[in-house]
Amino acid sequence: MSQSAHSVATTGQRIAFVHAQWHAPIVLQARDAFCAEMQKLGASADSIDVIGVPGAFEIPLMAKRLARSGRYGAIVACALVVDGGIYRHEFVADSVVSALMAVQLETDVPVFSVVLTPHHFHAGDEHQAFFASHFLVKGAEAARACMQTLQVLRQWAPAG
Repeated sequence: MSQSAHSVATTGQRIAFVHAQWHAPIVLQARDAFCAEMQKLGASADSIDVIGVPGAFEIPLMAKRLARSGRYGAIVACALVVDGGIYRHEFVADSVVSALMAVQLETDVPVFSVVLTPHHFHAGDEHQAFFASHFLVKGAEAARACMQTLQVLRQWAPAG
């Protein structure tokens, strides 16, 4: 077990993976890849809590509550925000990502974003397959970033 995974397992701090339920067949690919990669890195499956919320807009509030609980060493947020024909997706995505950064800075708990907004998204099979595959990659990347960040933060933790 790596030092960072060992620390996650022994400190009682957990990892939260908060995901939007919109576009679940795609979004859950990132969840599955995240959990699988975390286990490859030595974290136990039961050290990760998966929490679904209705949509991307609800993620920052959940992330903030989880961060303030003191129970989590890190939080991962995941959603697919698409252009549904009404020009608002960019505002939603920007609001969500900005709010996640604020949560991280206010609570001192790292928050990782797998909140993605494709430039062009169509509900056809080709785009569904492409983004499902892309979310697999992003989920694994988020796991590696999470573990690396936790390790760096522990190395540079204030003396207490």
